[in-house]
Parts: sequence; C-alpha cells; structure tokens
Amino acid sequence: MEQSFYHTYLLLGANLGNRQHTLEQAVVHLSRIAGEVVSASALYETQAWGISEQPIFLNQVLCLRTILSPMELLECTQSIENLLGRVRKNKWGARKIDIDILYYENYTLHTERLTIPHPYLQERRFTLVPLCEIAAEKQHPILGKTNEQLLEICHDKLAVNKIPHSVALTRGVQY
Repeated sequence: MEQSFYHTYLLLGANLGNRQHTLEQAVVHLSRIAGEVVSASALYETQAWGISEQPIFLNQVLCLRTILSPMELLECTQSIENLLGRVRKNKWGARKIDIDILYYENYTLHTERLTIPHPYLQERRFTLVPLCEIAAEKQHPILGKTNEQLLEICHDKLAVNKIPHSVALTRGVQY
C-alpha cells in the first residue's frame, strides 16, 4: 500500500541562546523524524511580536514533506522544542525555539491544541515575509488570498530583515 505524503509549512523562531545554531538543529531533527525539508527560506531577524521587550528573533520558514498527520506533526515539533531546551513560560515570550505549523496542505483544523492554518499567520510580517520567499502563490484555504496578497494588506509594521548570504539548502543546511 502506497503512503500519502503531505506538504506542510513550518515557522521556526528563536531569540535566546545561539539562535542560528538552534534553528540549524531544529532543521536537522525535523529532517530525521518528521519528513523531508523540500524548501527553506533564508534567515530573517525580526522584532518580537506580542511582547516587544525581549531580544530580536531569528526566523525561518520550511516546507516539509511528511507522512505524519497534523496531530502527529504537532507532537513531533513539540518534542523537538523540548529536546532543544524550550521552556514554556508565557505566551509570546522569549524562547530558545518555537516551531509553528502554518499550513498543512489545504486542510483546516481547529482543536484545543492545534489550529490550521495558523490563526495569526496573516497578521505577522515575520511569518509572511519568509513564507512568501518560498510560497508566495500558496492560497490561504480560509481567507482565499495568496501569501503575497496577505503580506500586501498586513497591518504589522515590525521590521523583518533578511540576513545577508543566509541560504538554506534542502539537502543539508548551509548558512
């Protein structure tokens, strides 16, 4: 019996410790246990959203090809966060690593633990800018707009700065 593969988009973020190393480790772990990273944005330094009095974030968006269900993927991403030292103190607070599921194919899901598409995706430039780098034409299954269109109408004005020469390769990560 042939397995089905699903494309999901993940946002990685870190603003504590060695941010770049943590993101690299997250990509390695995701590749080993969640699926194949088929594309990755560059790295972006971004101002904190929600609670502004904290260190600058480093963010990246990945497209992952997986056989995991959305809930299995959530379990996987949270186990990687824990492995890399994530401590859950307060919502939108500083963190060593955060892995958010942005999209899972064109599925919609709303449970107590997981909402897909990510409920704040369209409100955050730090999500939309790297997402547009690898999936500008992907359409939001609820809002009916592409990521590029969502970025154009996004009210968020926080800085999102591409790190020069940060190129992530899909076969082995290189920064």
